[in-house]
Amino acid sequence: MELDMAADELKSVLNRLKRAQGQIAGIIKMIEEGRDCEDVITQLAAVSRALDRAGFAIIATGLQHCMADGGKEAGDRDQMRARLEKLFLSLA
Repeated sequence: MELDMAADELKSVLNRLKRAQGQIAGIIKMIEEGRDCEDVITQLAAVSRALDRAGFAIIATGLQHCMADGGKEAGDRDQMRARLEKLFLSLA
């Protein structure tokens, strides 16, 4: 399954990932500076949510494209559904 996203969808996902990248750099710096454990964990949770949201956006786009291709054979749709379900559950 190729990552086939419209420019606006791709921009949104990339923005989320870049924001998460910045948060991760901040977490590394916090750890290096010996910051409070609770602050570090709070930031780790925020990064985790941001990455999950980016993944869900990618999967949602895949579902949207899959549903738009309704003319495919049932076997193809079943296989695509199984693959998307596996991807979705990998983020759960």
